Amino acid sequence: MDSPVDLFVIGGGINGCGIARDAAGRGLTVRLAEMNDLASATSSASTKLFHGGLRYLEYFEFRLVREALIERETLLRAMPHISWPMRFVLPYHKDMRFESATPTSRVLARVMPWMKGRRPAWLIRLALMLYDTLAPRRILPGTRTLDLPGTPEGAPLQDRFRHAFEYSDCWVEDSRLVVLNARDAQARGAEILPRTRVLSARRDGGLWVIETKDTETGERRTHRARALVNAAGPWAGAVIHGVIGLNAQDNVRLVRGSHIVTPRLYDHDKCYFFQGTDGRIIFAIPYETDFTLIGTTDADHADPDAPPECTPEERDYLIAFANRYFRRPIGPKDVVWTYAGVRPLHDDGASSATAATRDYTLKVDATGGAPVLNVFGGKITTYRRLAEAALDRLAPHFPGLPGDWTAGVPLPGGDFPVDGVTALVDGLLADYAFLTRPWALRLVRAYGTEARAMLGTATRAADLGRDFGATLSAREVAWLMDREYARTAEDVVWRRSKLGLRMGADQIAALDDWMGERRRQSAPAAAE
Repeated sequence: MDSPVDLFVIGGGINGCGIARDAAGRGLTVRLAEMNDLASATSSASTKLFHGGLRYLEYFEFRLVREALIERETLLRAMPHISWPMRFVLPYHKDMRFESATPTSRVLARVMPWMKGRRPAWLIRLALMLYDTLAPRRILPGTRTLDLPGTPEGAPLQDRFRHAFEYSDCWVEDSRLVVLNARDAQARGAEILPRTRVLSARRDGGLWVIETKDTETGERRTHRARALVNAAGPWAGAVIHGVIGLNAQDNVRLVRGSHIVTPRLYDHDKCYFFQGTDGRIIFAIPYETDFTLIGTTDADHADPDAPPECTPEERDYLIAFANRYFRRPIGPKDVVWTYAGVRPLHDDGASSATAATRDYTLKVDATGGAPVLNVFGGKITTYRRLAEAALDRLAPHFPGLPGDWTAGVPLPGGDFPVDGVTALVDGLLADYAFLTRPWALRLVRAYGTEARAMLGTATRAADLGRDFGATLSAREVAWLMDREYARTAEDVVWRRSKLGLRMGADQIAALDDWMGERRRQSAPAAAE
């Protein structure tokens, strides 16, 4: 049996890895178990945004929005390779409506019944003014008004849209964010155990005793910990009631968000924020250079073990929604990929999936001495603050625990200025003449300053080993396997990257075979 660790974390999504990193940086001994690949569920299926949540103002969630707005710039400074500023264009038309369940819609229905649920332009201006002023901004520019005719922003839209508002939020590579947090946690002493299922956890003598099983080898292992963190996301409820056996009243509400990806629908690099006649909103976002990402939906999802999929009905809903705005209509044949994720929200009794709070809830049960912290909800933008709050809740059980430290501390590869991407790309092109600019940009956006370490002393593309297609080399795959926990082709082409959009099925199969053979060859050495 292993020596006790301070903290055992269940769940390798953004909340679990963020908590593990924060705890390890404070000097706690940490072990994290994830039953699949890191970020294999919700944390790789988001809308890829660090944003304050403009629509949450309709629910009067001012604390959540302010915290998220503050975090945008804090996070940008720590990860300028995987996150960057983005401008959002909100076209206005008189038929925009509130979702009927929002507090704002109920207030306006009483004081302005003649509006019949429509969003007046002055109210949108007020919301954007709040968005600009609820938290200080030093990097991101504020809101401005656009006259759309004759502009790049207006060109893709139907002629009926004459005016728009433009504001700032940020893009983030969600699954890379998770992996980089895990890597940094490991560098600070944490043990990261992907593909390790937690079978049971019980209190014994003031400690947690946790039984795990390696899902690849079948190896079982017993761990002991002074505190337990349940950051299992969609499976948080199953961990509470099944794995731990707590008699807790808190429940998880599972809300599925689906997205579609099409070939690029417009030429500029700004995102659109579309509002529907039903009160819902969707985004249309430049994606992986040559594509457009459209989402998301909100639908209740009954079973965490049922893989979330974008249903034909959700696909058609997103298509119809976008077609109310874009000049050139799209259809099912234009959809090149779909994905869906399940948001594990705290069940606050909201009447609809859209209205359920996106704020996080932390509950500590210290019955029997050894505490367990259960994590509910949260959004990717506030993951770092959630981790700080989690350590604050656990601090009474670890006397002398150091304070917060993660604000602005770079993640691996992020030690360069927010506006330094072009300089890094130019440097790679100067020193590695075989790279093309798109290839160099992809490497910088994935690895930041570590791109040079990955490329090493290569002087030609052949030095990087086998070419799997879409600029993916054996050297890069080996890096992902050795340093970023990748085990399969799916890990590489859909989570560590999105090269699956550019690779054929035969190329992905060949990559999977190569990775499998490399794992088999390294297994004896690892066992010695």
